[in-house]
Amino acid sequence: MYTFTANLANVVLRIFGRTKIINKEKLPEGKGYIVSCSHIGWVDVLALGTSLLPKKIHFMAKKELFEKPKTARFLTSINAFPVDRENPGPSSIKTPVKLLKEDKIVGIFPSGTRSSEDVPLKRGAATIANLAKVPIVPAAFSGPTDLKGLLSGKKIKVIFGDPIEIKTEDGTKKDVATITTELSEVMAELQKKLEQ
Repeated sequence: MYTFTANLANVVLRIFGRTKIINKEKLPEGKGYIVSCSHIGWVDVLALGTSLLPKKIHFMAKKELFEKPKTARFLTSINAFPVDRENPGPSSIKTPVKLLKEDKIVGIFPSGTRSSEDVPLKRGAATIANLAKVPIVPAAFSGPTDLKGLLSGKKIKVIFGDPIEIKTEDGTKKDVATITTELSEVMAELQKKLEQ
């Protein structure tokens, strides 16, 4: 289901959004990693997923989206898994860490419109990266936020930054706060580049 949905979405986005992917060569090869991308609507989720093709991405999604059985089945089929953002428990970390240790890719979307969620989610990305011992790839999106914007032909851009490692060059492990600050700064820089 994932491959079919992703390829269909890819065709739609390329036709209507004229998708442009920047710096895809920066994505790590042969190991798991986190992608942390700006988030303003549902189009950026599709854009990020299709920009990584043929690789698959596993999305962290708020648990409220899984309340309706049909929606839950669809989300599960495209590799999304629920997370309680209000009361994150051990399972919020356990699932993505397990996926990353299996060399999978996990997508985390710190919100671009709800700033109160922004820092906690980036801190969560740093915590998960530390536990799984994987890098975080910062990313940014610009383009339509809904179907109307997509059909109007608003151009879609996805840009990737250099992977943020959890250790310094001398092998010292970075703390969560340091990684979170670095991630925030790089994502902001990437967003500015897209808007120039």
